Amino acid sequence: MWKRSTSESYYLRTGQNDKTEISKIGTLTALSIGIGGMVGGGIFAVTGLTVQLTKGAAPVAFIVAGIVALLTSYSYLRLTLKYPSSGGTVEFLLRGFGPGLFSGAINILLSMSYMVLLAVYSYAFGSYAATLLAPDHLALPIQVFASGLLIALAVVNTFGADLVVRSENIFNIGKMALLLIFIVVGLAMPLDWGQMAPADYAPPIEILAGAMIIFLNYEGFELIANAGKDIKNPKRTLPIAYVGGVLIAIVLYVLIAIVVLGHLSFDQISANSDSALSFAAHSIMGPFGIIVTIAALLATSSAINATYYGAGRLTYTIAKSGELPRELERNIRGQPLEGMFLYAVCALALVNFLPLNAIATMGSAGFLLIFFAVNLVAVRKAKEMESRAWISLVGMIATAVAFGALIWQVWRVEDTRYHLWILAGMILASFLIEFAYSKIKTRTYNLSG
Repeated sequence: MWKRSTSESYYLRTGQNDKTEISKIGTLTALSIGIGGMVGGGIFAVTGLTVQLTKGAAPVAFIVAGIVALLTSYSYLRLTLKYPSSGGTVEFLLRGFGPGLFSGAINILLSMSYMVLLAVYSYAFGSYAATLLAPDHLALPIQVFASGLLIALAVVNTFGADLVVRSENIFNIGKMALLLIFIVVGLAMPLDWGQMAPADYAPPIEILAGAMIIFLNYEGFELIANAGKDIKNPKRTLPIAYVGGVLIAIVLYVLIAIVVLGHLSFDQISANSDSALSFAAHSIMGPFGIIVTIAALLATSSAINATYYGAGRLTYTIAKSGELPRELERNIRGQPLEGMFLYAVCALALVNFLPLNAIATMGSAGFLLIFFAVNLVAVRKAKEMESRAWISLVGMIATAVAFGALIWQVWRVEDTRYHLWILAGMILASFLIEFAYSKIKTRTYNLSG
């Protein structure tokens, strides 16, 4: 089982009127939550961008980003063991910093970062869907397909949430099977290893910066935390889920990058950056390369479905803690859909008005800041959790350095410098929204049980 649907029970758990029987989550399912959360639509969107930024060092970039995720996963592991809840990251931040401007703003930033993920997923869908319109595959703008999918799946989630849950595993098993075929066939054929030689690497600081711009590919392991209350034998299950999930994602990403670099020139990747995996698959497998396009459409659709499904429940959780207005706790058709509608509108704006690299920068930077805060909580709570504070401290430093490298990379290129203003606006908006709400709210802060 793959992607967020494997954690269906903990999403349903947050519904006000939900009476679904909650079953305990075993090791395989918990591992699947992490892997599915990471190996989603992002890899289809940013593989080409990774090569553009790091050249032949793209596999190294995925390893570097994975190491940062691995360090942070330790903090999540210890916090989940200490504070198991359906609130996940929201709960950890509130436990670590208490109610107030900082924790509220970071939780709002978390919501915004998921809006950015929706835009990345829908952009990837548009890019791969457009390739089916050969020979002039850009006869319709990518944004037409992306916007159409966002709207269509919002309707599906409004009127057929049960269908979403049932279809997720089918979509994601299909996605993983097709990706593995692509990897196996690609590795079985002669590869041009020369493009992956150090001579074709970008400078080290650019590799680090490029790795952080595509860091959003690893954010999904944090979804395991939302299943904290429902994990069976957590002391055994959670280390396998967190650490094993990140390691498996690293291996998959590195192999995908090797296959793409081994079969396409840098110029070919650059010319087909938005749909590099599809172009590589057709180069390797001819007409049968369409399987990767199908995998991309399945992966991005299911990723949007799952993010929509969790969106209302994320805003519901934050609202229930007292950090967002009570209106976001309301149910529509038995579901907390107001958050989903908000996510959909924001994602539509992002995908239609910003380029992919700007969207990727926003998403990666947002999650790096969130993970920095979670690592800080783990350092502060280390004695209480009986954890190794130095690992969380290294994770905190790694996320800070990674964020700095990302900012440097965006700033050094004049054409992307304006992305920093967009990022600054997103962060500032998080604090302003929380500050404004704190002045008018009459609600009290609540921790989950």
